[in-house]
Amino acid sequence: MAAIDFLNPAPLMWNFEHAPEAEELAERYAVEKMTPAACAAALAQGEADLGLIPVGAYATLPGLLVVPGCAIASRGAIRSLLLVIRGDSEALTGQATGQEADLEGPSARELARIRTVALDTSSRTSALYTQVLFRRFWGHAPMFVSRAPQLDAMLAGADAALLIGDPALHALRDRQARMERTGEHLRYLDLGHLWQVATGTRWVSAFWAVRDAGLRGMRAGERAQIQIDLERSRDAGLAHVPELVEEWAPRLGLDRAIVGTYLRHNIHYHLDAEAIAGVERFLHEAHALRLIPAPPKLAFLG
Repeated sequence: MAAIDFLNPAPLMWNFEHAPEAEELAERYAVEKMTPAACAAALAQGEADLGLIPVGAYATLPGLLVVPGCAIASRGAIRSLLLVIRGDSEALTGQATGQEADLEGPSARELARIRTVALDTSSRTSALYTQVLFRRFWGHAPMFVSRAPQLDAMLAGADAALLIGDPALHALRDRQARMERTGEHLRYLDLGHLWQVATGTRWVSAFWAVRDAGLRGMRAGERAQIQIDLERSRDAGLAHVPELVEEWAPRLGLDRAIVGTYLRHNIHYHLDAEAIAGVERFLHEAHALRLIPAPPKLAFLG
């Protein structure tokens, strides 16, 4: 079982990491934590049978079934999917400050200055979302390069930087301090919100998927138990957000209030009809730009 080592999937993993369910689940699942990109690679190479995979990977990995029920998604602002750009100092009035992300898209003048975008290597899907927004909705085609998620280093060689997950949350935390240190006016664009503005659909990062080959020999009840286990773990995690806040806020060096708001309101954990529509729209747009092969129809574990 390949799981993502970020804050946002923490509620999905509650039963796998906390008593009393963890001991029983350990008899059925061997959990390994990794980046989103590594989760996709683990399933592609047959090193994992079940994984929380970025949605873009589904189009490139044959033989996968989506496990219904759980997702990493957003109904709007997400905070942990940021495009950091150099802003117009003349137009900073009204822009977000402190630890908030910007909800307005880039201006024409800001876009014109973006020739190179450094993409966080942790998730190819987030990079695809970014490319779709630039090319399809903002009418701009910069060069994209892959870089480790370290903001100063990314901006040293690029005009904008994509950060995802915990590094994005840290960048928001350090926003004011960085401006005071460097004097540089940056904007931290919330791509979850801007995707919804552009498409009218939800941003969806990941869902659970299982290798069809890994199900061979399993009885129908055992197959059904996978979805049951994952949904029970999600529901337990959402019921224990205060405990997750106490675990994760010190670990990440973030304010407890911010972590609580993030888990309760920024992330949506259900693969419902609106989330599925968001996945389908994303795959359609990425394929139209020839960023992925023809998107397959979503096939679900059943």
